[in-house]
Amino acid sequence: MRRRSSLVVATLFGVALLLGPSALDPRPRFVWNASESLPIGLYAVHPIRDWYVTELVVVRPQAQLASFLAAGGYLPVGLPMLKRILALPGQTVCRRELLIIVDGVEVGAARSNDHRGRPLPDWQGCRAVGDEQIFLMNWQSDSSLDGRYFGLTAMSDVIGRAAPLWTREPS
Repeated sequence: MRRRSSLVVATLFGVALLLGPSALDPRPRFVWNASESLPIGLYAVHPIRDWYVTELVVVRPQAQLASFLAAGGYLPVGLPMLKRILALPGQTVCRRELLIIVDGVEVGAARSNDHRGRPLPDWQGCRAVGDEQIFLMNWQSDSSLDGRYFGLTAMSDVIGRAAPLWTREPS
C-alpha cells in the first residue's frame, strides 16, 4: 500500500510540474490557423524577445475589432489572429486610397469590399508608429484582414511569436 501511495504522489507531482507553468502563464502555447491568409495549420506560440519586421505574431484583437470580426463572420470572439509585423516604432505607415506605403515604399493594397461585397473599414493618411505600436500586414495575401483596414496595433495586444509546427501548403 505504501508503494502505491508513493506512486500516486509521484504521479501527481509530475502532473503538477507539467501543468504548473500553464496556470501561471495563461497565454496559449499553440494556435490553429484556419485562415487562408497564411498556411493553414498548427503554430507554436513563443515569447517575443526582439521585435522585427516580417516576424509572425499571434495577436488578441481588442474588443471593438473582435466585435467587428465576429459580426462579419471573419473570426469568432476570443480567437487570436496570426499576422506579420510590417512596421515598427519610428516608421511611418500611410494609406492613400487603396495603397499601403511604409516609409515611402509601396508594400501592398487594400480592398474596398470583402469577398461577399461588403465594405471594409477604411482609414486614410499617414501614421507614425508609436513607441508601443506596430503595423501588421500579411502582404502575401490580398484577402488578409490586417492593418490595411484597422491601422496600428498596440504591442500589448501581441500574445507571442508564432512558429509553424505543421502546415498544409496551398496546392
